Amino acid sequence: EELRMSKPNNFDVQSTFCVLCGRTDDCPEKYGEKRTYVEYNLTVHYYCLLMSSGIWQRGEEDEGVDGFLITDIRKEVNRAAKLKCNICKRKGASIGCVAPKCKRSYHFPCGLQRECIFQFMEDFRSYCWEHKPVQKFMDKEPRGASQCTICLDLVEHLPLYTVLKSPCCKNAWFHRECLQYQALSAGIFFFRCTVCNNKDKFQKEMLRMGIHIPERDASWELEENAYQDLLHCYQHCDVKRCLCKKGRDYNEPDSKWEIKRCQYCGSRGTHLACSSLKSWEQNWECMECRSIFAKSGMYTKRKKRALATSEKTNGATCLLEEPSPKSPRLSSGSPRNFLLQSPKIMCQNNLSPCSHLELPASNRVTMSLSPVTSKRNWSLTQKCLTEQRREVCNILKELRVQVKTKTTRLNINSENIWSSALKGFRKRNFRPTNTIEVNFSNSKSRSKTNTSPASKHHFFQLLMLHLQNSSLFEGSSGKNLSLDFQAVKENTYFEAGKMIAVSLVHGGPSPGFFSKTLFNCLVYGPENVKPALEDVADVDVAQTIKMIKDANSLSSLESTLQDCCEFLTTAGCLRPVTALCDKNMLVNDILIYHVIKRITLPLESFRQGLETLGVLEKMQTHPDAFSSILCHKPSRLSAETICDLFAIDSSSDVNNIEGADFWIGYLQDVENGESVVTLEDILLFVTGSCYIPSIGFDPEPTIKFLNIKYPIGNRLLNCLELPITKTYQQFKNKMEFTIRNTLRVERE
Repeated sequence: EELRMSKPNNFDVQSTFCVLCGRTDDCPEKYGEKRTYVEYNLTVHYYCLLMSSGIWQRGEEDEGVDGFLITDIRKEVNRAAKLKCNICKRKGASIGCVAPKCKRSYHFPCGLQRECIFQFMEDFRSYCWEHKPVQKFMDKEPRGASQCTICLDLVEHLPLYTVLKSPCCKNAWFHRECLQYQALSAGIFFFRCTVCNNKDKFQKEMLRMGIHIPERDASWELEENAYQDLLHCYQHCDVKRCLCKKGRDYNEPDSKWEIKRCQYCGSRGTHLACSSLKSWEQNWECMECRSIFAKSGMYTKRKKRALATSEKTNGATCLLEEPSPKSPRLSSGSPRNFLLQSPKIMCQNNLSPCSHLELPASNRVTMSLSPVTSKRNWSLTQKCLTEQRREVCNILKELRVQVKTKTTRLNINSENIWSSALKGFRKRNFRPTNTIEVNFSNSKSRSKTNTSPASKHHFFQLLMLHLQNSSLFEGSSGKNLSLDFQAVKENTYFEAGKMIAVSLVHGGPSPGFFSKTLFNCLVYGPENVKPALEDVADVDVAQTIKMIKDANSLSSLESTLQDCCEFLTTAGCLRPVTALCDKNMLVNDILIYHVIKRITLPLESFRQGLETLGVLEKMQTHPDAFSSILCHKPSRLSAETICDLFAIDSSSDVNNIEGADFWIGYLQDVENGESVVTLEDILLFVTGSCYIPSIGFDPEPTIKFLNIKYPIGNRLLNCLELPITKTYQQFKNKMEFTIRNTLRVERE
């Protein structure tokens, strides 16, 4: 078939056919640049031309089409016109398989579709689907999935055309499509393994497996003025509460509204007035840099030096002494570098009870203390927890300002809380900033609208309980994230984080089951966290790690490693040991893999969910406070707690009413078990919640003493109206009769 192309009056590049494959597609990533030469009446895909079997570059680079002479291209078109494609059955198949005795021919796009391999090197060889080169997989190669380090999605460890394994890194896997895009962008000078940075070995293998690496500079190097932004100084105030009325970008030199940049990274800034800086000479560091210093243990040393400097300057305020609102506060006696220490080291360092309380039960070391010391420490622990929870309450109230009066209703099936909650949170019209109403129903009866506060409190309580016991988490008391591939695929970890954030801001209970390791990963980043053996939930894995840790000689260590060779290979920790002390680093690497690296995807997804309503940002700013509600269960209700919770309404004349004494006495009886109701029942009767939310109640609970026959719980106002009685026994009888029967009817 002759090359038939006439020169049209209105030449349209999109509508022209490639003379070799016959397609109009213009997709440079797949077929190379589509080039049209009007003077030759010629349109061709660059890759179709490169891979054609019967043509070579006989001219110079500036002749014809990149050295392919026009006469040669026409001859190749005529040759291909006689060959039928073994895939689409049409003529014009210019590419043939180079395997001996194989006579298959095909178009370039057809070959891609059938997963043929085209090698963009040397003689530009092509292999059909039967003779194409494949990567070798070891029998002991771990079958599973890992993260593609380019797109960060999961890639399965399977011998597929769409999957490529790094030749230089044992545990590095990629999507073919991701690698091709990376190669086209990076070019031959910058395309390399994204894990170990190897270039030669990596490029050789990728070329063999059909990845096209263009011989040019990287795309970012070719872009004009690509680095122009680096010449601009950062001019933005990043503190939480900017005081400047003209905005965060306003900068007036030699005034209190001049922007000072972080002395370490230079990528964050603050107005002098917004961080109480008296002059430009004062140093300032952002929250991120300060956090790094805190975790490295250098913060305390720098703070001491700052104090000394402050004394020498007659008490002038030093910034390191008084962190800006953006920076996490450091409580006395609890230096942040405890995050990088083991519990054993913590005990040796004699940290304060406040520091010790931050370790949940799963991470604590049992210490031998006298009864008096234990009681005193427990008391201090509770006091510290109470103060931190009070701080969290105020922080969450600041976040609640985002919640609007517009409502979003969640229809919850009481027989399947999780599925209906997931469906509700994934609705297109669900907005975390809307006021949430909950309507319970079941499959046997039609739903009845019940949007009282009690329904919402009950829903969030059931939701947090389900999350605690779900397959998303593992462990006994302090839980870490587990690896559930189905949950990763369905983005359930994101929804779980979102639910927890919404629960905290909308008056639900706090989870209280996070391990300290999980909490630190969320707040400081997984790269700054050192897990412990207690974080390993899998009994077999924990036993294996313990055997390595307890090895008392080099021979026993080598024997143990030989027995668990497959496990170490999976963890990427199989390596020779030359001394007994090598076991310490090995154990640490295994723990980091199993507790942190293995759940990289779930952790990132969970973090993104917690960003809802700004909760994660507040966690990172106030880690000590949020640790008290996320890593610790709420304290059990006591008579004192309930008494402090309810304020006596100003309309009640307490001085002339014995009811106040009756109320306090009744709470004591309930706490001592001398009543048929519980403190939780009393709270539920008044507020619709059997727990005190981390954000507190809105409005705050109050008590009124009135001339009424029986007590009334007004859940809309969180107000308990109590009857005035002559004797305590009358008061107690009325309370128990009303509360018990009201709650019984509700439960039925």
